[in-house]
Amino acid sequence: MCGRMALTLPPDAMAQLFAAAPANDLPSVPNYNVCPTTQVPVVTSDATATRKLSAMRWGFIPKWYKRPSGGPLLINARAETIAEKPAFRDAARTRRAIIIATGFYEWTKDAEGGRDPWYIYRSDAAPLAFAAVWQDWTDPEGGRMQTCAVVTTGANESMQAIHHRMPVILNQQDWPLWLGEADKGAARLMIAAPDDLLSWHRVSRAVNSNRASGPELIIPLAQDAKEI
Repeated sequence: MCGRMALTLPPDAMAQLFAAAPANDLPSVPNYNVCPTTQVPVVTSDATATRKLSAMRWGFIPKWYKRPSGGPLLINARAETIAEKPAFRDAARTRRAIIIATGFYEWTKDAEGGRDPWYIYRSDAAPLAFAAVWQDWTDPEGGRMQTCAVVTTGANESMQAIHHRMPVILNQQDWPLWLGEADKGAARLMIAAPDDLLSWHRVSRAVNSNRASGPELIIPLAQDAKEI
């Protein structure tokens, strides 16, 4: 599960890192509380291997939905079933993308059932490149919207202490394969990241509200990062 993100990388830095032409409608940064149904920066590549950095709605809308809320909110696509699920199978073959984030949040429960958030990020402080799929959705009135979902897989051993799922995180050398610029075989990339790729720490429950914002949301509550 990946249900909340943070992004601090400026658009020009994202465009340079991914060698992608930036659109002029990218979401504002920094944003320490990126929520589903909002716009996120997405890298795609066309038939000529030309990359584009654009904004898409986080929440994949299958082509048969009559309206954005016409069915379940699909913010994640499971790697284990993505090739068979009607909502995602075409996108998994022909519309793969990368969602950029600085970090993401997961939650554990305390003894009273309260939800404790954890901020998760790369140990080397590099941006996260989430494997994603996208859909160009058209409503019955002719309106169009580009939408996307994060691909998830079973958590690695260290992440299982927080959650049993995690986003598929792509290494830079694998970006061309996932984006369809290289040979076939992208399915092999849909695996858990190495145990030492990510670090995390507990943060304030303020982030539990989708209205919360600001850099204080990722400040550690204690010094025992990566400890539960």
